[in-house]
Amino acid sequence: MVSLGGLARRLFGSSHDRHIKSLRPRVAEINALAEQIAKLGDEELKAKTAEFKQRLAAGETLDNLLVEAFAVTREAAERVMGLRPFDVQLIGGMVLHDRGIAEMRTGEGKTLMATLPVYLNALSGKGVHVVTVNDYLAARDAETMGRLYGFLGLSTGVITHDMDSDARRAAYACDITYATNNELGFDYLRDNMLFERAQMVQRGHYYAIVDEVDSILIDEARTPLIISGPLEDRSDFYNRIDTFIPALTAEDYEVDEKQKTAVFTEIGTEKMEQTLAAAGLLHGADLYDIENVSIVHHLNNALRAHKLFQRDKDYIVRQDEIIIIDEFTGRMMPGRRYSEGLHQALEAKEHVTIQPENQTLASITFQNYFRMYGKLSGMTGTASTEAEEFASIYNLDVVEIPTNLPVIRIDEDDEIYRTEEEKYQAIIRDIREAQAKGQPVLVGTTSIEKSEYLAERLRRENVRNFQVLNARYHEQEAYIVAQAGVPGALTIATNMAGRGTDIQLGGNMDMRIRHELQNMPEGAERKAGIAAIREDVARLKEQALAAGGLYVLATERHESRRIDNQLRGRSGRQGDPGRSKFFLSLQDDLMRIFGSDRMDGMLQKLGLKEGEAIIHPWVNKALEKAQKKVEARNFEIRKNLLKYDDVMNDQRKVVFEQRSEIMDSGDLGETVHEMRDEVISNLVESRFPPGSYAEQWDSQGLQDDLRDLFNLDLPVKDWAQEDGISETDILERVRAAMNEKALERAERMGPEMMNHFQKLLILETIDTLWREHLSNLENLRSAVGFRGYAQRDPLNEYKTESFELFQAMLTNLRRDVTSKLMRFELVETPPPPPAPLPGQLFHPDFSSEDEGNDSILLSRQADNRFVPKVERDPKNPETWGRIGRNEPCPCGSGKKYKHCHGTLA
Repeated sequence: MVSLGGLARRLFGSSHDRHIKSLRPRVAEINALAEQIAKLGDEELKAKTAEFKQRLAAGETLDNLLVEAFAVTREAAERVMGLRPFDVQLIGGMVLHDRGIAEMRTGEGKTLMATLPVYLNALSGKGVHVVTVNDYLAARDAETMGRLYGFLGLSTGVITHDMDSDARRAAYACDITYATNNELGFDYLRDNMLFERAQMVQRGHYYAIVDEVDSILIDEARTPLIISGPLEDRSDFYNRIDTFIPALTAEDYEVDEKQKTAVFTEIGTEKMEQTLAAAGLLHGADLYDIENVSIVHHLNNALRAHKLFQRDKDYIVRQDEIIIIDEFTGRMMPGRRYSEGLHQALEAKEHVTIQPENQTLASITFQNYFRMYGKLSGMTGTASTEAEEFASIYNLDVVEIPTNLPVIRIDEDDEIYRTEEEKYQAIIRDIREAQAKGQPVLVGTTSIEKSEYLAERLRRENVRNFQVLNARYHEQEAYIVAQAGVPGALTIATNMAGRGTDIQLGGNMDMRIRHELQNMPEGAERKAGIAAIREDVARLKEQALAAGGLYVLATERHESRRIDNQLRGRSGRQGDPGRSKFFLSLQDDLMRIFGSDRMDGMLQKLGLKEGEAIIHPWVNKALEKAQKKVEARNFEIRKNLLKYDDVMNDQRKVVFEQRSEIMDSGDLGETVHEMRDEVISNLVESRFPPGSYAEQWDSQGLQDDLRDLFNLDLPVKDWAQEDGISETDILERVRAAMNEKALERAERMGPEMMNHFQKLLILETIDTLWREHLSNLENLRSAVGFRGYAQRDPLNEYKTESFELFQAMLTNLRRDVTSKLMRFELVETPPPPPAPLPGQLFHPDFSSEDEGNDSILLSRQADNRFVPKVERDPKNPETWGRIGRNEPCPCGSGKKYKHCHGTLA
């Protein structure tokens, strides 16, 4: 029986079909122009770019130019690269231009498709960003497609990890810029930590096309980008904590692989209390006393490092470093570090050099970064499974682009075995059969550990001539992938998402030419070599086709259906034959964690013998349901992260906008005057409440405040004794004295120098307070989670209290700036330029040197010198010098400096 929805789809087509149908008329218009455009000479074709720009300036829109611009780009691609976009690529280009996600099968030419909307939107001159998943693809695509854009008179730039600020600025100034998502996000954060507009590298967020959009906007969106600076070295502490974990037994902890958590049991907690007490690390008798919060945090990290994180699966050890492995692509991510001490716990576990922990200086999520673009689009081979998330978070619709030729790949049902051993025996048997008939085989695994285990099994079984592609061999990945379609080739790959290189039956001719003839100069010999390679590739392709095309054999199902589909999609490109099959066992992670515990016993009762497999479409559907559950849980994690980050994002926008206004301001005199006026009003009001009696006035307190904060000695106590004086009179006298002193200091420095100094001081103070605010928000977020037990919504609590913290930060900003401006001293001989800000980039923790600021005017605070404690006068802050934030305040209050005078200085 056909459902109403199914009947409607049969009669009217799916929403994708209707959308594609609506674009077909414009494809016909582009095709109709083909003959006319083909008659143009190279210079005439290039001149079209200037013509389009003039028409835009005259009031036409990009939509008006789309048909002609696409026709020009198509013709230029054929002349420059010998590639002519198919009609389906024109459709995909329109989807990208219309703020959509083009889901296009692997091998259908996404990179070439993107050149169409990139060229069209680059005509605006505002800069188009093409976002890729790694530096290799950014550099490769910028070089390959840059020839096309250059032919049409547009400039192309590329951003890679090792570039300096000047090179980045030049790349962003180009019409088209290729970069990874990480580099774009970190450049944005760094730009908003600089002191001069001219130092900033980015010039806005006009239009971005995100390649492998599901990987970047979904998979990598679970954790924010963070720039951080190092704290004190605590490697001894981490090493001591690490020594306690190996002594634990199974009854001391519980591991939940489904939720990815590891916690101590009651027995384990008691054992830890005894161990810590013996080591002198426990404060009090209870591990969960407030004084032991830090130790509990690091103990939990050490437990997670040992019991949840596996070497060669989650990370590898290379050159005295822990390098994280991306769970979605299997690639190494050098420089990326786990946050909150987890990476240090892994370093202690593996006995490598422990790097210091870090303090957050700036952060943003990918969701909020990419939502800044006025226009956003994306492309991938697999996005339909996440269509709801793309629509709700990014307002992007997924459109399935039809293939140029029908897909004839055979997708076989999964084979499920009881044990891993039986599964691997079946896999090796299938590999032998495929190799015997010369069929190329791509074997997909979910981790480095499993790919190397399979490789070792194959060696023991005398199966030779295979390639292993995982994070250990990242440098060779492009060539290995390109040749995976040669008859009889056997390639073992750890995840195939975002590899950026096509598997072509018979091998990739261009890759072979570059690899085999790289040292051969141009000439007859090279031409002969190219002809021989072309002939060999054609012969090998015929053999591979005769053997049935590429066979994709997966050793396990991934948590995400998209990753499985990406692997499967490597076969059957451009109408080629092929087949795919997944081999599973009840001992696989997905089956073990999310499957039924009783399944094994049930299968034995049904008489499933050793070496036999279950093969049925119902089983496939059951597995997809399990995967959907995992995907839904991960979606909730990302939505929750975004809800909290949206609160911070509103505050981030205010702070970054304020910084921009201050950097662009020619004269900050009025801003500083308003700050000073509000600070004085609040200060006097706190000591002389409006409408209060003279007996309630705290004249001594106000007099001390003025001296401590502003280095201003005023006889407030005497004023308060005068007959008929009011709190308003006191305020006016204080205001007049403050303004007079400020004017005198400004005249001494001169207007230009004073304005520059004010700008640097305000920006520096904003940055310092923003860093403290981020730390407070992190602590607040950790705390509000427990309020759910009191039937209070943690998110609402977070919104309310984060707003109060933000208001307090703004109040402190005004007080700090006013106080410092009234107390600074000029130094005749300026000290050397400041060292670059020691920033580290995190996602969650990404290590890299951050750019510094080139301050022209240097000043020294009166309290910025070192003074021995014995020489400090508690009543005179002028004598205190430099004070650590956590030192007792020299005034004798008993509070830490940061909670006393340090909040004001």
